Amino acid sequence: MDFVQENMPKKGDKVVVGLSGGVDSTLTALLLKERGCQVIGVTMSLWDGRLPDLSGGKTLHDSCYGPGELTDIEECRSFCKAEGIEYHVIDVKETYRQEVLEYFKAEYRSGRTPNPCIRCNHSVKFGALLSGVKNLGIEYDYFCTGHYAKIVRPEKGLFGSDIRPCMIHTALDQSKDQTYFLYRVPSQILEKVRFPLADMSKKEVFTLAHERGLKAAEREESQDFVPEEYFDLLFSDKPSVPGDIIDLDGKVLGRHRGIEHYTVGQRRGLGVSSTRPLYVHSIDAKNNLVVLADNDQLNSKYLIADDFVWPGNVESPDAFEALVKIRLASRPVKVRVEKYSPQEGENFVGQPWKITFYDEQRAVAPGQSAVLYSEDGIILGGGIIAKACN
Repeated sequence: MDFVQENMPKKGDKVVVGLSGGVDSTLTALLLKERGCQVIGVTMSLWDGRLPDLSGGKTLHDSCYGPGELTDIEECRSFCKAEGIEYHVIDVKETYRQEVLEYFKAEYRSGRTPNPCIRCNHSVKFGALLSGVKNLGIEYDYFCTGHYAKIVRPEKGLFGSDIRPCMIHTALDQSKDQTYFLYRVPSQILEKVRFPLADMSKKEVFTLAHERGLKAAEREESQDFVPEEYFDLLFSDKPSVPGDIIDLDGKVLGRHRGIEHYTVGQRRGLGVSSTRPLYVHSIDAKNNLVVLADNDQLNSKYLIADDFVWPGNVESPDAFEALVKIRLASRPVKVRVEKYSPQEGENFVGQPWKITFYDEQRAVAPGQSAVLYSEDGIILGGGIIAKACN
């Protein structure tokens, strides 16, 4: 199937730009202004101050959720004032708390490994933030961010339909590609979304930013979600429930401090003595168990995923081949994708799909996303991993 890249904003278009204070979003806003667009900057306010400031007086720029937000906002405001750009801060604290923080905790407590950034993009950055823009009475032609991704449209309808939705294509700079995080953003939202850095490398971005004297070019790159030191505080609302650590034969190897502190594939911090390396194979939330195994026992032949999203809500009526990423850092691997018929006692969100690997994959973690790509890097759909199967 052939695809065409959607046009970028042109001179005279009104463009809302999501600003974080980082070099990517700041350069995006400035390039659009230089193009002659009417640019409006907006920043999400997430930090509710419920957790203590652990920064030791230093500004935290390494996360999206933390007390450093106030400094980020002031830097965005100063940039916009200097460039004559209209600027607004939009409060999305409650949505972020419910849709990201509470989700994050609930998933870990159910023995799954969540991806809060995927949830945030769908519900907050391209959800509550845009609702806040609308509530301010701001009409716009495009919403742009500094993500590394492209928006494309198929020349023909998907899977034999007449629907040609906006779809997400991998960025030129594969080392910075962020499409995995964006797969749940609905196609109708993508109609007005553009990523001006899609065809640039990170090196080019820094070069352009330095040429323009942007203060943001001197900042360290931010990391998503929260600093590690906040994790225990996030889970302090309920006491952890210790339990047994066992092997695949059921032999007790030690005690865990609560299943929310463990993830599939984890090796360090297990607190057990062994003559060989052991890894978290699986987490049995029902029985409050953490199961360990040798590295070669972590491989899976296939997975079952549910809660799928499809571009334009068009799913294939038949089995098909694709590439899949089972976590952000994994390389795409070839798979066969087919509908799965639930067995007795199984419960899923929507239609589940069976994704069979041509080569077994290590540490498939329930709660993470399985994102399907075409051979040329276009997202075909994706869902949440329900279980890994050997």
